[in-house]
Amino acid sequence: MVDREFTTLPTYQSTNLPIVLVVGAGIGGMQAALLTAEAGFKTYLLDNAPAIGGLMPLLDRTFPTDTCGLCTSCPTQPAYCPFIECDRHPNIELVPYAEIEGLEGEPGHYRVTITRKARYVDAELCTGCGDCVAVCPVEVPRELGGGLETRRAIYRPYPQAFPDTYLIDREHCTECMECVRICPTQAVDLNMKPQRDHLEVGAIILTLGASAFDARQKGEYGFGRYENVLTSIQFERMLSLTSPSGGMPVRPSDGRVPKRIAFIQCVGSRDISVERGYCSSICCMYAIKQASLARERAPESEVTVFYTDIRAFGKDFDRYFERSRAERGVVYRPSMVSTVKLVPKTRNLLLAYTDEKGQRCEEEFDLVVLSVGFGPPEGAEELASRLGIALNEYGFCQRGELTPTETSRAGIFVGGAFGEPKDIPETMAETASAAASAARFLAASRDTLVRPAGEFPPERDVSWEDPRVGVFACQCGAEIAGVVDVADVAAYAGGLRDVVLAREIPMACTPDGLEEIRRAIAEEGLNRVVVAGCTHRLYEGLLHDCLRSAGLNPCLLERVNLRGECAWVHRHDPMAATAKARTLVGMAVARARLLEPVQRAVGALVPSGLVIGGGLAGLTASLSLAEQGFQVYLVEKEEQLGGNLRHIHYLMGDSDPQRYLADLIARVESHERITVYRQARVEDVSGLVGQYRTVLSVPALSGAEGAGQDELVTLHHGIIIVATGAEEARPEEYLYGEHPRVITQRELEEKLANGDEALLAARRIAMIQCVGSRDENRPYCSRVCCSQAIKNALRIKEVNPRTEVFVFYRDIRTYGFMEDGYRRAREAGVVFVRYDPEDKPFVSAQDKPFVSAQD
Repeated sequence: MVDREFTTLPTYQSTNLPIVLVVGAGIGGMQAALLTAEAGFKTYLLDNAPAIGGLMPLLDRTFPTDTCGLCTSCPTQPAYCPFIECDRHPNIELVPYAEIEGLEGEPGHYRVTITRKARYVDAELCTGCGDCVAVCPVEVPRELGGGLETRRAIYRPYPQAFPDTYLIDREHCTECMECVRICPTQAVDLNMKPQRDHLEVGAIILTLGASAFDARQKGEYGFGRYENVLTSIQFERMLSLTSPSGGMPVRPSDGRVPKRIAFIQCVGSRDISVERGYCSSICCMYAIKQASLARERAPESEVTVFYTDIRAFGKDFDRYFERSRAERGVVYRPSMVSTVKLVPKTRNLLLAYTDEKGQRCEEEFDLVVLSVGFGPPEGAEELASRLGIALNEYGFCQRGELTPTETSRAGIFVGGAFGEPKDIPETMAETASAAASAARFLAASRDTLVRPAGEFPPERDVSWEDPRVGVFACQCGAEIAGVVDVADVAAYAGGLRDVVLAREIPMACTPDGLEEIRRAIAEEGLNRVVVAGCTHRLYEGLLHDCLRSAGLNPCLLERVNLRGECAWVHRHDPMAATAKARTLVGMAVARARLLEPVQRAVGALVPSGLVIGGGLAGLTASLSLAEQGFQVYLVEKEEQLGGNLRHIHYLMGDSDPQRYLADLIARVESHERITVYRQARVEDVSGLVGQYRTVLSVPALSGAEGAGQDELVTLHHGIIIVATGAEEARPEEYLYGEHPRVITQRELEEKLANGDEALLAARRIAMIQCVGSRDENRPYCSRVCCSQAIKNALRIKEVNPRTEVFVFYRDIRTYGFMEDGYRRAREAGVVFVRYDPEDKPFVSAQDKPFVSAQD
């Protein structure tokens, strides 16, 4: 392993190769690849799976919005699907079904040896007709969804897989030769061999994700022995509209809808008995989502979630949790289930648990869902050895405490769940940061190998033509066609004025669907196009390019949202959904007949950025932009830089935040491309994307005319980064401001850092959590309070082990590896007392504060 400090990036060299290898093609890997490709670097996107996407194809809904997260997760253009965009981007080369064998070279110029595994189907010849699947006699459990359904030995991982070609599972193939015989293009080659290859790259980004816990290790819950015990991975697939049950929760033993469903949380998470002492971060939220969907699909079913802590710490997560209780009727019980036993006659499950009052109970359910945690990805240890990077005690990538995208080897970065378990939004944020780190590292060689985007033919002049409208009604798999009668809508559209073509197509957003639209435009002479499918926010860029490739102005496109405005909102009334779809399509055709070509103005981009806020985020963003070669204006309203980090003196690890901050400020202030404005205010912002104009109010220079007064400074820049941070809420309860011994956690940390004698000699200290958070005024979790309390509690125990520390809490939210700190605090003797929000602790005024609470 290579050891180095996790503090600063190495010096950038102009000889660095402008090529990035992204390893892991889940949602985080696609994000990183698209960002580095857009930033001017050739990018390889490699995955050991036969198709890109990771777990995302499993998810019909994502929390906390219950929308299709995959459709709106593309970082470069919100109207693009990341699968399609990665496949079509001129500077991204997909390398699926491949493994890394070795790494040579040095940072900035690595030589990666890979093996491209044999698919046994020639991707160039395969047309995706599926004839081979129909004749294959072998059925095995399908990986997608934890083996809840089967696939053939020759298969496509899922219907919309990229690449969209088949492959053969040679482990289960019987070599009956039926697929060879029936293939019309002779694409099947059972003698295909793996191929070794070498990739020359400047930087590597690891976005390997994580793997689900094997619930068989928790034998007391009966998974693998009892048919009606499922993992959350299986239940997620069952709730998909494309599953065999059509999204309806059913019992595998008899196919009936369960009357009572139980979720058991923390299976293979927060459990040192299976070497999973950390929190997997996402299990609570996906259980809330699945429980809510189960209640939506089967309103007659009762759903109960057995949990230790509800960790709804993300944006709008607490609202989502409260809605599941208030609107969906999901029941939550803070208790630990000890065993699950089979009731032989009914195949029901008997759960033994301890309730809120400490009483041992048994309760019968029809179906049990185990919310499994996540561990490091399969093969992580072997890959880390080949790359020369360190792993932590749990097998995840070792990262810097203050530099979470850096690994132990320069030029290799990490993002997403491979660094620490996390959800989709945090994965997207962190992989974007990893992409920025790679771009900084290779900044001097940017734009030297990229290829320009494809050119389009000249636009047809349709101003003199009578309207010739083409209507394409998308089935969107079962998302739309499962509710709306798409054939009826297409037939109706065919009778509308000026419609010369009306056709239903399976998937308008796929390459095949787009090609069908492009070909129809050319063959039928269409000059107006209506696509009825998903919302206009999705795939609009693809459809615009489709029209351009056919010689039409993209503004001659009209969209109809059949999915969101018909299929989803009228799911239980197909006739109403279809009638509404006909009306919307009729309106769209009427508008399309009047559309005219519009030419968009193109302006120059000002290559500089404005960063508002000089805290940790603003300082980091400024340095990242500057080290990529851009001019930066950093605006801070206070006299000092540093924001909230100025008040943080220690962390749960060994890092020194004050030393880190001092170094960061020094690097920002000394950078030639960064101009810092202190005690400055933004007075006005005008302009447009890429050409902003901002007026600042800044103090006049000392000795200059008008010193002591503010002067106006005008800046021109292409982008704005708002990094204004947050501030500690001032409590309005528990005698804060009335009693000198009632303080905030920040004030406690300051006293501990300064060695306050009275505090260090205290006999008993109480901490009350969720003060000014998760209430009517602030209906969200502030994320940092639990870890801050535990950090301070550990410090108190360190300096004076005899001090008694009590933490009154609703839920302890030490997600990820912070769970280790929670466990250390309990081992050190810190006492944690749970309270209900309806019965908060009470603080009375005496010589010393007196706290009373109901446990």
